[in-house]
Amino acid sequence: MPARVEVVGVPVLSDNYVWLMHDPASGETVAIDPAVADPVLAAADARGWRIGQIWNTHWHNDHIGGNAGIQAATGARITGPAEAGRIPALDRVVDEGDVVTIGGIAAQVIAVPAHTAGHIAYHLPSEGIVFVGDTLFAMGCGRLFEGTAEQMFANMRRLAALPPETLVYCAHEYTQSNGRYARVAEPDNAATAARMRSVDAARAAGEATVPSTIALELATNPFMRAASATELAARRAAKDAFRG
Repeated sequence: MPARVEVVGVPVLSDNYVWLMHDPASGETVAIDPAVADPVLAAADARGWRIGQIWNTHWHNDHIGGNAGIQAATGARITGPAEAGRIPALDRVVDEGDVVTIGGIAAQVIAVPAHTAGHIAYHLPSEGIVFVGDTLFAMGCGRLFEGTAEQMFANMRRLAALPPETLVYCAHEYTQSNGRYARVAEPDNAATAARMRSVDAARAAGEATVPSTIALELATNPFMRAASATELAARRAAKDAFRG
């Protein structure tokens, strides 16, 4: 089913994306993981959108730093995970199985802990969209700051089970560096080699490389393709040390 919502990426800081999602039917707009306020407000204003909600995936400041400024400017309600009080002024705390809405469109909350202990994702089945924060990247996954490889492996399996055409909106432009490691992790993977050619061309032209799709990640992402938590852990450790 074609998406009814519009999603716009706002590049901020050195490599973050804040996603603005707008439902034309209701006029509602959500900001997902706003690192800063002013560029996000400006991007919404330029389109005639008013941000009424903020959805956070986890507590890191480059995902919540714009919450207060956007809320002060618009009165937006803030939804996010319970992470030991690290997200101030939450209007609603959500976890696995909860549902949030934009207009009449439902987003299912999926618990994906590992990068942080309470990390969540927002899946909009009717739109074929998932916002994954720092759990799944294009050809990568988040660092294991507060969780385990077993948790991240479970996250990869959980996300892999979504429909293959699902658009994956991650929060960083890490694709080139992730892809360089992916070429080392799976040197015989022709799909990764082909993808890197298009990624390099896009970045040379100043273009974004996200969103991705579940199908593309299943073909090229060494963490989603890991056969076990042990293999994922080894690959995560190797990526952490990678300087390619």
